[in-house]
Formats: sequence, structure tokens, C-alpha cells
Amino acid sequence: MVFKSKIKWVALLVLTLSLGSMVAHLSMTKFSSMNLIQYSAKDALSHDFPNIVSPVIRNKRLWGTVRSLESLQPYANPRNSYPVPNENTNGFIFAKIFGGFEKIRSSICDLVTISRLLNATLVIPEIQESTRSKQISYKFKSFSYLYDEEQFIASLKNDVNIVKSLPEHLKAARRSNEFPIFKPKNSASPNFYIKEILPNLKKAKVVGLIITEGGCLQSILPPSMSEFQRLRCRVAFHALQFRSEIQTLGRQMVERLRAWGQPFLSYHPGLVRDTLAYHGCAELFQDVHTELIQYRRAQMIRQGIISDELNVDSHLQRENGSCPLMPEEVGLLLRAMGYPSKTIIYLAGSQTFGGQRLLIPLRAMFANLVDRTSLCSKTELSDLVGPETPLPSDIFQLPRPKSESEIKEEWSRAGPRPRPLPPPPERRIYPHEKEGWYGWITETDKEPNPSPRDLRMQAHRLLWDALDYIISVEADAFFPGFNNDGSGWPDFSGLVMGQRLYERASSRTYRPDRKTIAALFDITRGNMYHPKHDWTLSVKEHLNKSLSEEGLIRQSLLSKPNSFLSHPLPECSCRISSLELTKQTEGKDGRVLYGDEHECPIWMQSAEAVGVRNDDVESAEDDNDVVEQQERNGPDFTTSLTSTIDHDEEWDPND
Repeated sequence: MVFKSKIKWVALLVLTLSLGSMVAHLSMTKFSSMNLIQYSAKDALSHDFPNIVSPVIRNKRLWGTVRSLESLQPYANPRNSYPVPNENTNGFIFAKIFGGFEKIRSSICDLVTISRLLNATLVIPEIQESTRSKQISYKFKSFSYLYDEEQFIASLKNDVNIVKSLPEHLKAARRSNEFPIFKPKNSASPNFYIKEILPNLKKAKVVGLIITEGGCLQSILPPSMSEFQRLRCRVAFHALQFRSEIQTLGRQMVERLRAWGQPFLSYHPGLVRDTLAYHGCAELFQDVHTELIQYRRAQMIRQGIISDELNVDSHLQRENGSCPLMPEEVGLLLRAMGYPSKTIIYLAGSQTFGGQRLLIPLRAMFANLVDRTSLCSKTELSDLVGPETPLPSDIFQLPRPKSESEIKEEWSRAGPRPRPLPPPPERRIYPHEKEGWYGWITETDKEPNPSPRDLRMQAHRLLWDALDYIISVEADAFFPGFNNDGSGWPDFSGLVMGQRLYERASSRTYRPDRKTIAALFDITRGNMYHPKHDWTLSVKEHLNKSLSEEGLIRQSLLSKPNSFLSHPLPECSCRISSLELTKQTEGKDGRVLYGDEHECPIWMQSAEAVGVRNDDVESAEDDNDVVEQQERNGPDFTTSLTSTIDHDEEWDPND
């Protein structure tokens, strides 16, 4: 009995302690529930990228503005007689735009300009990348999926009449294709529209345009049409505003980057399959990516886009500057400039052909390489897309095994004997080998049509490119991996560089000459990761020149004939009073590409001149330091160079 009573007392004691422990834990939970830490993209970024340290002093040699370009200011207002459009127009213009983000943005600017030229009413154009997508969010239409319709119409009310849709009595006729439809080239002249399109517009009252090449009007217009060039700038840099959700998330991403107290650089690789195929850069890649580029190049040859041969020397193309700078090369250039390994680099571009494998060397050199997935949570990105109807999952299924009777039937139809031995059993195909591009390459010579999921991802890429565009324009420095490729298509980096040039010409925007860079890499191919001093100085000299007027002039000669938005000078800028005389640069047609900017109005000069004078002394000192550093080549210079590179152990101390 005594033993049993002891067990009862022990059990009672254990129950009492358990009850007390539970009460204590509940009390702690009650009083601490109000202090729970919520998910924060900033906290997640600090966890993933611990190398981002406390705020540092901004190095003006790496992040400072370009003094020689500080006098350029944005000024796209009309300067001559510019009447408000009449409500009684010649008719309506509706358009369908095919292509990605950069083609859409460039095409819309051309459409507004053409509508003004023909005194026509523009119907909000349809973006086919979103229209073709299956069951995107019901909250948005084609144009409003990316841009703000109300802002677009209100900003251009003094330039062009814009409506959201055709009148009711014309919609049925459009569905039955009763109106003339044209497919203009991106280099179409104003005379083409006046002589070919305008008579049809007056007769039918509606004309349709199908735009596939990223534009429908030539880049350089006659001097008498300078107001139309300024209209392009007003459309691109003021009227085309992203919808509010995109702008809000984009600003939040910029604030999260700024919150670390350090400047950041934006880098866009420009590795796009179509562009790589156009220039024949297949041999720069490996395995299936080379085959994919060659397949696309063969398609372009059949379509008449390319008149060259299928197989070209990719390394010769690279030496000519026709191929992109690989991420590994960009990392070496930035390190040679003096950017430390802890520099924050934002990777722009919704898609990098070649995948993450190509970014491994760049991540090894710069640990703080971030992108939109690093700065945003999955919830924020899904909210930007909006509610969508779920698509059926693409479940990979192995082919049905053949029965014995089917095998015998194939054997009987195989032809006369003697027959060779049957092939060995096929290797099993795993699901990961059927994903994306890899599936059809191994089984068929024909690329399959995009699936509903592929079409939806193409629409999503418009949103990711919009976020990257916002951050790239706001970045302290921008480095393009591939621009001015000569294809005639607008490119993402060119549009970013054009807007940075318009909004703040003195911002730090690199404009490297890929041909010169390729030659520099060729002479030091044996010591790529431990370059010599003379190579480092040559890289710094070239990149510093690309920031200044010399690089801007070279850029204008290459980019403006293909895309006005990549070099909106001199029409869309003005110059504040300066004692320095700027040399004018003319293109092949005699048009002035730089140096012919008008003087800014008095109200602009009073606000900007003070800032320019205050920065003159410091900027000049920075320039002199760079020159002195290039002229020195002794032990003292080695010490300064090593400190500039942040004493990184990866660099050879003997250099």
C-alpha cells in the first residue's frame, strides 16, 4: 500500500509540474505575441548577402558624376508653333505590337508620332505579348497590363487625340477585316505615311498597323521635323508611365538597395537568343545552347532576316564587337576599374540565355550580386501579376511501352532480310531533360509551338523588365553587356542609356567599345585573372573615356541611326550657360548629333548653374587624380592600386 501511495504522489507531482509549465508557456506567448518579427525582404537580403556592410564613403572616382556633361538638361517642351490637335481628325489608327519590352516601348512612341503627322486619332495599341497569353489576370487589358492608360491619354492631350477603343459602328467592320492593314518597316519614312497611308485613312476612316520590328518610323527625321522628335521624348520619358503597382514595387526595390547606405551598379547582360543568332555568336556557348542559337539563325535565314551563311566564326564576330561581353569579362572590367568585391550589383534582364551557369564567375568576383528575386518576396511578385486562372500542370509522361504484338508487327514490316541487329535499348529519359528548350532538341528538328505556360511567362517577363528598367534608370552607375549591336532592333540597354542621358546626362553610364575590349582581352588571355598594370590602366582609360563626351559621341554615331530614344540629343535637351565651347558632331547625313543643343530657359539656368559651379572644383580634382594615376607606373602606384581594389586576396600582389 505504501508503494502504491508513493506512485500516486509522484504522478500527482508530475501532473502539477506539467500544468504549471503549460501555464507559464501560455503566459509567455501572450505577452510576446505582439513582438513577432514579420518577413522583410530587407532582412532576407541581409541574411543572403552578409557581405553588405555598414555605410561607406562614396568614392567619386567610381560613383561621381561626369563634369563635362553636367550642362546638359532635359527639355522636351515644344519650341515652335505647336497647335493643339483638332477633334475632327482624318480617321482612326489601331495597331498590334509584337515583341518584347523594348520593341513595345519604341513602337508606341512611333505610333504617337505618326498619328500627329497624319492628324489621326490613335486607338490604344494592343500588346500582343499580353493578348496572346492564356488567361492572364482579368484586372488588366492589353495596354494596361504594363502601362497606365489614363496617364498616357492625359499627358498627350495637347499632342494627339487618343481613345481607348474604336466607336461602336466601326468595331464590327474591324472584326471582319474590312479596313486596310499595313505592316510598315521600322525604317519607314514620313513620305511613306503621307503618300501611302494617308489616302487610305481618309477614304476608309480606319487604318490598321502591324508592328513587328520594334518601330514603324525612321530614327533620324529631317531638321524641319524636330518637334516630332521632341514628341517622341515626351511619350517615352513622360507619358509612358508604368501602372501604379509596378511603380510602387519598383520604388520599394530602389529604397531597399539605398537602405544599405552604399551606391549600387546595374548591369544588363543583353544575352538574348534572337540577337545572338542574328550575329552568329553560337560558339561562345556550349552544349545545347549552341544548337538552339543555330536553329534560330536558320529560321532567320529562311525568313529573309539574315542574308549571311548559317555557320560563321563566332570568335571573329567577337573580335569585331558583334558579340556580347560575357559576365565573366564584365566582372574583370569592373574590378580593373577599382570596384571592390563588396560592390552591390543589380542584375537586370528577365532572361539570361545560358542560365545561371554563365553568372558563376561574376558571382565569385562580386558576392553582392542581386536581382528582383533577392529584393522581393514571392507574394509581392505574385500580387504584381494579379489573380490568374491556374493552368494545368505540365506533367511529364514517359511514352507508353510497346506490347509484344506491336513489336512483332513492326518487325514484319521492317523490309527484306537479312536485317541488322536491332538497336540497343534506349536510355531512359528523365523529366528534367524534357523541360524548357532541352526537350525538343533531343527528339525532333522542329521547335514546338509555345505552350500556354510559355505564353504566360512571356507576358510576365514584361513586368520583370519594367521593374529592371526602373532600377537601371535610378542606379548610381549602369554597365551594358550588349547594346548598339547593329541589328536595327531596339535593345533594353539602349533605352536605359537614352533615358539616363535625357534625365541626367552626367550620370555614370558606361559606353564600352566591345571591339576595343575584345582586343584588350586577347592580349592578356594568359593572365586574365592576374592582369598586368599596363592592361589595367588601358581598361581604366577606355572606360573613363566612355563616360565622357568622347564615349557619348561614339555612341551617338552608332545608336541614333537605329533608335532615336537611345540618343535623344540634341532635340530633347538644352544646355545651361557655360564658358566651355562644345564641338559639334555630325552624322553621315550631315545632321548634328551632339553639340547643337539650344540654351536652356532662364528659369532652368538659375536652378542648375549653382550646382554645377559647386561641383567644378571637386570634379576637376578627381579628373586630375585619374590622369596622374595613369602616368605613374612605380612602386607607389602599385600601393595605391592595391588599396583601390580593396586589398582583395584574389589579385596578384606582385602586379
